[in-house]
Amino acid sequence: MEQLPLAAWATERRQDLLALLDQLNEKVETLTAAVRQEAERRPETQLLMTHPGVGPVTALAFVLIIGYPERFQCGKQIGSYIGLIPEEDSSGERRRLGHISKQGSSLLRFLLVEAAQSAARFNPEWRSKFLHLAIRRDRRIARVAMARKLAVNLYWMWREQRNFQPAIEDGSYAG
Repeated sequence: MEQLPLAAWATERRQDLLALLDQLNEKVETLTAAVRQEAERRPETQLLMTHPGVGPVTALAFVLIIGYPERFQCGKQIGSYIGLIPEEDSSGERRRLGHISKQGSSLLRFLLVEAAQSAARFNPEWRSKFLHLAIRRDRRIARVAMARKLAVNLYWMWREQRNFQPAIEDGSYAG
């Protein structure tokens, strides 16, 4: 990019922007190292990072926002707390499920969606589940559904103090 011939004013502007980019990259690296160090210090984040797609930022945000797993009795409550379950508008015999409720932390929702996409990209089991959902529904809906599934998996991993095991389905089987 620096080799591209430009007018004098454009060359000067390019140099200013590249210098600014270098400064920002240094700050980002410093903050990334701090997050990684904090995640390594906590055993619960180490446990959650064994799940595919979950890195230090997602694991640390999950632990800090959820607090402690004993607050919730089942996976459905964790999905509701984060805001990854559909709103319900029911009356009499009619039952209508709408968009997700978006209650809770929008940052955690964003991180879970990103982590679920990463897991679906690199883990064959998660990819299969994502593609199955994406065929039945829209891809955007499938992303949110996989984020909810990831949140429930992380909750049960943390609550039962176990590493990620690919063949185990997590969830509440009450009822």
